[in-house]
Amino acid sequence: MSDLEKINSIFNAKIDSVKSKDELQNLKTDFFGKNGQITNQFKNLGSLSAEDKKEFASRLNKLKDSLSKQIENKNLEIETQEINEKLKNEKIDVTLPIRSYRQGKIHPVSQVIDEISSIFSEIGFSVAEGPDVETEYNNFTALNTPEDHPARDMHDTFYLDKDKRLLLRTHTSPVQIRTMLNEKPPFKIIVPGRTYRSDSDQTHSPMFHQLEGLHIDKNITMSHLKGCLDYFIKEFFEVKNVKMRFRPSHFPFTEPSAEVDIGYRLENDKIVIGEGDKWLEILGCGMVHPNVLKNVKVDTKKYQGYAFGIGIDRLAMLKYGINDLRAFFETDYRWLSHFGFDPLDVPTNYRGLSK
Repeated sequence: MSDLEKINSIFNAKIDSVKSKDELQNLKTDFFGKNGQITNQFKNLGSLSAEDKKEFASRLNKLKDSLSKQIENKNLEIETQEINEKLKNEKIDVTLPIRSYRQGKIHPVSQVIDEISSIFSEIGFSVAEGPDVETEYNNFTALNTPEDHPARDMHDTFYLDKDKRLLLRTHTSPVQIRTMLNEKPPFKIIVPGRTYRSDSDQTHSPMFHQLEGLHIDKNITMSHLKGCLDYFIKEFFEVKNVKMRFRPSHFPFTEPSAEVDIGYRLENDKIVIGEGDKWLEILGCGMVHPNVLKNVKVDTKKYQGYAFGIGIDRLAMLKYGINDLRAFFETDYRWLSHFGFDPLDVPTNYRGLSK
């Protein structure tokens, strides 16, 4: 019996006893590995004459192909057996009762963030994010907030160290600072996120949600700001005609600054947004103060722009008739079941999610 016949005989005897992929891999290594029996036969070709080499190489290649085919077939056989065993062990007993099913709801805050982000994305704004823990510089100093400003007091701000260098951000404006420091103008971003202030009552919470917008470019004016906010208010409250007014105000980081009021009326003790003889404040805004742009190395001779800040929780309360801000954070499933939104009920003609 020749060497090749012996190898074939040994292989056939071994492969019949293989029961797992690990055993099959060991067998493959024994014959086709670096020092395998087939591999060694190829190494010996160099010692044969040209005539013997041709005949031997032909027989060796046929044997190699045969053994490789058997290994492939054995691997398929093992895989099929494993699948059959898995199906046998995981079969479903249709006589068992079905498992209870409870569908969750999307929180109104998450819903409103989705709605607002979608609206502003339609007019070219992108979303930026930043950390909840901020430096005093990004949160106050870079935004032109004076050292003696009341917002810096400990009864208004949650400081995290004795030196007052780290704090929980009181607004999402620090993300504007981070963006302008790390990138180059123009900027057109919105910044939704959690903010923190030491305050708690029916309309205030120590943790709340805010969305700020920033648009810096050449030749940006207050008219661009007004047009942007007019579009947003009409889209968000889903009304065609909205009475809106800018009321002079003061913020350290904008000049001039304004509060934005919208008209409304009471109908059956409910607020109807749009027209009426009453005014409701909904956000603050203004042209970015030149000192803020200088702090982030933006050339104020070339660029200017506007910024605005919106209370997300407050907008959710207005749009969906929620009268107590504290309920947002009480984890009451009954409340969420009533005010929450169905994640699976998404109309094709609406940008957000449906209640």
